[in-house]
Amino acid sequence: MATARSEELRALAQRVADTFPPEVIEVVLTGSVSRGMADEVSDIEILCVTERPLSLEEAFELAARAGLEERESWGDPSTPTRRVFGYLDGQPVETIWWSRELAEELFHSGGSAEALANGVALRTSGLLERWQERLAEYPDELAAERIEQAAEPWGGFAPAGLLTIARPDCSLARAEWLVEAAQRVLAIVFALNRVPLPTSKRLSLRVEPLAVKPERLAERIDAALAEPDPRTALLLMTQLQLDTVRLAPSGPNVDRARAWLAAGLEVLRG
Repeated sequence: MATARSEELRALAQRVADTFPPEVIEVVLTGSVSRGMADEVSDIEILCVTERPLSLEEAFELAARAGLEERESWGDPSTPTRRVFGYLDGQPVETIWWSRELAEELFHSGGSAEALANGVALRTSGLLERWQERLAEYPDELAAERIEQAAEPWGGFAPAGLLTIARPDCSLARAEWLVEAAQRVLAIVFALNRVPLPTSKRLSLRVEPLAVKPERLAERIDAALAEPDPRTALLLMTQLQLDTVRLAPSGPNVDRARAWLAAGLEVLRG
């Protein structure tokens, strides 16, 4: 059931969408509002698709027509994506503008899969429905490919190499390793469940409905990242990585990762 905050922000998003001219052929509500999970710090995220590419000035003009105040832009202006931020009735609104051609290109690349899979059409020409139908197809071959890709870095150097980032003066390298390891764990878990990989915001809510996952997945990631002792933090994350690849189907990278992570645990315990 959607939160009251989600309903409130969705109504504001619909007001924005209703102001756009016909050349805006698809308006998709994304983020926590589309999933019914919005709280008091959530903002409104809207994807807008037009028949032709827009200039940043045109995107600003459409945002102004929608009533957005204090408008700003962010991101790399040299890309074809246009981004305009503003406030409507005091609520933050992010609009992202793609042409139809760019939307199809980005859809095929997979970078927008999770946002589109959970998107809600505020205006549609049928694009979102077609995208969501295609995203619902998650063949075993694709899952195996993504799992193997995520497992690839676990191995290829001596397990004792983990001790090099347990040194007191390697806090940044250690943090990078822990975060990347957690992201790869999540890539495997979501592939196992045939679900597009989401962002890491509000992780416990995102992993809760998954049928196949290590026990206490989100809690263990939080514990490893918050652990002040370097060796213990690496041990916690390595154990989680091993538990994850043990759930995965056999493959060259997965099989190597199982052996390497088990050896790494022994090193860290020693």
